[in-house]
Amino acid sequence: MGEQVEASEDTSPGDKARAYWRANIRLLVTLMAIWFVVSFGAGVLLRDWLDQFMLGGYPLGFWFAQQGSIYVFIALIFFYNWRIHRIERRYDLDDDDEGNG
Repeated sequence: MGEQVEASEDTSPGDKARAYWRANIRLLVTLMAIWFVVSFGAGVLLRDWLDQFMLGGYPLGFWFAQQGSIYVFIALIFFYNWRIHRIERRYDLDDDDEGNG
């Protein structure tokens, strides 16, 4: 996965911030690539091949073009939220408890 700088007392704030943003951007690029493959790949490029399969009475390629990519995008939003909280905790940047004190 590459070099990961764990948050520790001997890590400078600048190194911690760079490592956090590197992890954040890597996550975003990965998730956007998945969405691109699902929306453009399944909905456009592979649509004719996928149309031989049916989902809910509709050809699968049509379903991906109309609904599937939206559902995948929503699932990726929830995954991003879950994963970014784990990344924030790893780099001591989790601010969920700030308003509770």
